[in-house]
Amino acid sequence: MYYVGIDIAKRFHEAAVIDERGKIIVKRIKFQNSHTGYCKFMDAVRKLNEPVEFAMEATGHYWFSLYAPLRQDNQTVRVINPLQSDALRGLFIHETKTDTIDAFIIAEVLRIGRYTKTEVLPENIHALREFCIQRFYVIDMVSDIKRKIIALLDQVFPEYEKLFTNTFGVTSMELLANYSTPEQMLSVDSQTLADLLQKASRGRFGFDKACQIQEYARNSFGIILASSNFSLIIKQYIEQLKSFESCIEVFDAEIAKIYDTLDCKLHTITGIGKTLAAVIISEIGGDISKFSSVPKLVAYAGLYPQNR
Repeated sequence: MYYVGIDIAKRFHEAAVIDERGKIIVKRIKFQNSHTGYCKFMDAVRKLNEPVEFAMEATGHYWFSLYAPLRQDNQTVRVINPLQSDALRGLFIHETKTDTIDAFIIAEVLRIGRYTKTEVLPENIHALREFCIQRFYVIDMVSDIKRKIIALLDQVFPEYEKLFTNTFGVTSMELLANYSTPEQMLSVDSQTLADLLQKASRGRFGFDKACQIQEYARNSFGIILASSNFSLIIKQYIEQLKSFESCIEVFDAEIAKIYDTLDCKLHTITGIGKTLAAVIISEIGGDISKFSSVPKLVAYAGLYPQNR
């Protein structure tokens, strides 16, 4: 049995091969992170004419692009916790740190067998987790853009916050997308403004609201200097906001689609919808039974109290 340790990098990987006694069989196989590089690597491994096991560290996200084809080729692949290899790396502290040494250490950890395997998620849970991560990332961007818009409105139209209960409601967004400064809101007649409001609000707002908006705009104490520049920035942010919110809707639909295929009842708990339930399921890896007790699950979530 030979053990192949692979040190993962963005563009090139390094591999080393050792036997059951820890003797180096192949000191270095460098291959590109590509289909061609993978084929070159596997050709070199097959020429050894020995059963092999592969190991790599779960660092970053580059390991997965190599892990997937190895598994498709029915190879035995261990994804190890980097803490285990770091502990062994201390024995080689006087050696020059190179990728070759790192690959050898990973192979040695595999040979010794004293490591904690990193769980590789099922495909559907992996997709669910990725959707959830990206959803919250976009939500953060939405929040940031909203803060920027509020900061700009506070300068050019500080009274605007009194006009709508929600600055980022449908009607308000449509208004700002077309007329984002007091000067622009006063540049059109009241009926034109009323028609826009009535359509956006589905009849909730009309002429009276248009008159109120123009009255506030007429008496605004906002910045007049370079107001056209402020207007352009606000409108661009509004477009981004609409795009991101549309993106969140797409993610929510995909999350719900995957979640509905799971035998999960978390969403039946009051206060937990399908999206939050999907986040919980994806973060624990899909199978809650791997936690033998409630405290272990709580500790995994980083919520377990400790003495300090």
